[in-house]
Order: sequence, then structure tokens, then C-alpha cells
Amino acid sequence: MDKILRQMELLHTSFKAITQKHLHTNKSLDNAPFAVLSHGTGSDPIFNYANKAALELFEYSLEDLITLPSRLSAEAMVQSERDRLLARVSQFGYVDDYKGVRVSKSGKRFQIDKAIVWNVIDAQGNYQGQAAVLYEWHQIKPYK
Repeated sequence: MDKILRQMELLHTSFKAITQKHLHTNKSLDNAPFAVLSHGTGSDPIFNYANKAALELFEYSLEDLITLPSRLSAEAMVQSERDRLLARVSQFGYVDDYKGVRVSKSGKRFQIDKAIVWNVIDAQGNYQGQAAVLYEWHQIKPYK
């Protein structure tokens, strides 16, 4: 659990440093009224944090989600769109206009309508991954 608390603190401080805004007035993101997720570094980054809203939205337990490559949150057909988003975040530090489709564990599709995605940077300026705060989303119909 200590690892989770450190990740939440890192999300708070990196969000403030990059966007000049506060992520949440409460240090604990777990019960925030929006979804927050992050993944680490690596060629196929693994999720390393999700709050309760994100776990509910993506239909995973925390134990299952933190073993999942973040690319699996997007359907195969939209992987290139996701890759372009992450490249844009890497280039600019964050984007505050993200909209896109994601998929839950059970295959339910949902449209993210308002999200901020940012580079997670530690106090020494080292890149630690990327994170997203999802403010608005809605379920969409499955493909036929």
C-alpha cells in the first residue's frame, strides 16, 4: 500500500508541476469524483495506479489492473490513435483536450469526452510514466 501512496503523491506533484493546476484538493485520489490512472515506463508500460472510479469504469480490481499493459485499455483498431496521443503527451508534457474510445475488461466500450493526460515526472525531473484524469465519459454501443 505504501507504493500506492507514493504513486498518488507523485501524480499530485507532477500534475501541478506540468499543468500549474491542482489535481484534487484531497491528497487521496481514491474517492475522487473522476477517474485517474497511470502507467510506468517501458516499451509496453504496465498500469501502476487507478482510483476507485477508474477501476469501476474499466471493470478491474487494482490487483488485476496493475499487471495489465496500458495498451490493452484501447481496442486494437484504435491503437494508432492511442500511440499518437502518448507521443503528443511526450512532446508537450500534457494534453488537456483528449477524447477517445476505451474498452473495459468485459468488452464494454466507452467514449472519454474530457481528459487530461500528462507525463509523470519525479522531484528530480526524471520521467516516471504517464497518467490520465478522466472527467467525463459515457458508454457506447458495441460493434455489430
